[in-house]
Amino acid sequence: MTDLQTAIQHIRDHNDFIVGLLKEFASIPSISTLSEHEADMRTCADWVAQRLEKSGFENIQILETARHPSVYADWLHAPGKPTVLLYGHFDVQPVDPIDEWNSDPFTPEQRGENLYARGASDMKGQVLASLMALAALHHHGGGIPVNIKVLIEGEEEIGSPNLGTLMEAHKELLACDVALNPDAGIISPTQPSVTYGLRGLAYFELWVHGAESDLHSGIYGGAVHNPAQVLADLVSGMHDADGRITLPGYYDKVRTLPDEEREAIAKLPLSEAEFMRNAANPPALFGEKGYSFLEHTGARPTLEVNGLYSGFIGEGAKTVLPAKAMAKISMRLVPYQDPELVEAQLRQYLEENAPNTVTWELKLIGHGAPAVLVDRHTKPVQSISTALETTFGVEPVFKLEGGSIPVVGLMQEILGVQSVITGFGLPDDGLHGPNEKIHLPTFFRGIETLMHFFVLMGE
Repeated sequence: MTDLQTAIQHIRDHNDFIVGLLKEFASIPSISTLSEHEADMRTCADWVAQRLEKSGFENIQILETARHPSVYADWLHAPGKPTVLLYGHFDVQPVDPIDEWNSDPFTPEQRGENLYARGASDMKGQVLASLMALAALHHHGGGIPVNIKVLIEGEEEIGSPNLGTLMEAHKELLACDVALNPDAGIISPTQPSVTYGLRGLAYFELWVHGAESDLHSGIYGGAVHNPAQVLADLVSGMHDADGRITLPGYYDKVRTLPDEEREAIAKLPLSEAEFMRNAANPPALFGEKGYSFLEHTGARPTLEVNGLYSGFIGEGAKTVLPAKAMAKISMRLVPYQDPELVEAQLRQYLEENAPNTVTWELKLIGHGAPAVLVDRHTKPVQSISTALETTFGVEPVFKLEGGSIPVVGLMQEILGVQSVITGFGLPDDGLHGPNEKIHLPTFFRGIETLMHFFVLMGE
């Protein structure tokens, strides 16, 4: 019989040890998108495998892919109980701009109740919380009350390009009843939440080419069309004055938000002022007319410029007419948008609006991911809801998440299972930006929540 309280007390008695493990984990610069960190990716996979072994898992394997490895392990000693597949990722985002960090991104530093490091929240902290919950149940709580399989990948931050192939090749190994994905967050340290929907993602590079080489802007300016100017015009035209995206047919497949969901979103305990503080204090908010800022960030699709490049961008002046310009563009998609369809819509927009004075090239980066909706009334979702309420003492609210987690759709498509989407990051954790952090009291409540979840799933 599971002795949950003994397992919880063990975690409470070893907080410093667990923080030390998180510092060790977060100190590995496992930046999946940069080739110079390939060895670090291998080091991090080995670290995860070793931690799984110490946590009591069996059948530990490094699963190779065309680029970065994934790590698998299992514990299958709960006959008659459901099998939960725990998913996570150990790769992290680049640290640019490095001069905006207050401490080294890969030298974790605790300041007050927060631990600052790249990956502390997204998602090494969440991975470690899950493993600590399971280890405490295994070693100090009388055993894990369900069967567990673990898959921790190394390519989530680059769109999981090889995960589908890996899952297809290991369908039997990964077979399960439900997936647990702790790669989300809650509204505040005192208000837990359950994520029941995720936006999808389509990511592109748009290149505009003019002359065959950079030109003197004084000699040729005004006679040769500037690719940077053309790119700026094209990007600007992708939204109208009301914030709506102008790609042909872009909203044709967009899910209409039911009244009950709009009412639930409106009741979320997050003020506009608090949202702006979490968003690094912009001068004002912006968004599609007719929708609230909460609806903008989870229920409506977006088109964003993630980066721009052209010409001379160094210190001082250089009077150059650039030969090319590039924009990185991402779209966050809602049900029932299709990544392939929005690519076709973007191409149609470019064909209709790009002048014949330049040429253009559109590159799809990675694999697109559709949006995900989870049935809020299943036992796994109700179990995580009860676990959150038990730990935090407050009934959780249900919310739509603006970010994208491609693996949720892949698991539904390839393994035929739904995912429980949870996590204990906070809105001000600085994901993908400078000074990423994790709030340690919430991190430890997360460990306890996950222990309650596994016990409830085993009942």
